[in-house]
Amino acid sequence: MQAKRKKLFMLFGLSVSSIAFLVFLYWFFIASNHVETDSAYAAADIAQVTPAISGTVKTVKVVDTQQVQAGDELIALDDSDMQLSLKQAEANLAHSAADLDRVQANYDRRKKLSASGYVSGEDLANAESSLKIAKATFDNASALLEQAKIDLERTVLRAPIAGIVAKRDVQIGERVVAGAHLLSIVPVSQIYVNANFKEVQLRNVKIGQPVEVHADLYGSRIVYHGRVVGVAGGTGSAFAIIPAQNASGNWIKVVQRLPVRIALDPDTLNKYPLQVGLSMHVDIKINGKTV
Repeated sequence: MQAKRKKLFMLFGLSVSSIAFLVFLYWFFIASNHVETDSAYAAADIAQVTPAISGTVKTVKVVDTQQVQAGDELIALDDSDMQLSLKQAEANLAHSAADLDRVQANYDRRKKLSASGYVSGEDLANAESSLKIAKATFDNASALLEQAKIDLERTVLRAPIAGIVAKRDVQIGERVVAGAHLLSIVPVSQIYVNANFKEVQLRNVKIGQPVEVHADLYGSRIVYHGRVVGVAGGTGSAFAIIPAQNASGNWIKVVQRLPVRIALDPDTLNKYPLQVGLSMHVDIKINGKTV
């Protein structure tokens, strides 16, 4: 009985040793070369469309989820006031040009007469001063005309980038002011991933290391290849509106997470598009060759 028990203990010890050895091999050859997290999400630098001038919305040519290209017309404001300002600026410029020609001719005539003594130096100086004023008035009228043209162009809001329309907050007939948010454009072709790694995982993470990413949307069968392009300058709690006061007496240490930005291969991204906010699984090869 004792021999049988001893044999069972030996088998148990051998099994435990084997399992421990296999775990060590897995850690040494695989786990130690990777860091991964499920706390990762697709993100993008979203473009906010805002008017540079105030006005009444005349037309809205897009809806949420619509695909647009850079330069496409999105919204048009009523341009009646801008058209009137443009005509007024053109008339002011024409008047200033005529006045400048008259003052210039007067100055040239007096300058010729001053050589023979028929015009006093004071009279010539006054003519020169009038010429400078006329030139300044002409330049100001030219600038006002250019501003009127720019304001007229600004009545049409165009897409700054290609992407998908989101958060459309404007309707026809609405009075909008300069700087008000009208809609957003999400550049789905420029999606990247923000992966929130624990601070203890970042010891060997470097910019340029290769990354494999899976999206919950497509499952593990679709692999996005990418690379590390940067690590955030601080944790989420450090940038919180009310940061933690660790100097207080009831402080409890919590493992912090740092966002790591992952750039994705554009070919795979075009074939399997993503949307902002989707859940991702990120695996960084910390011993991989940086690119």
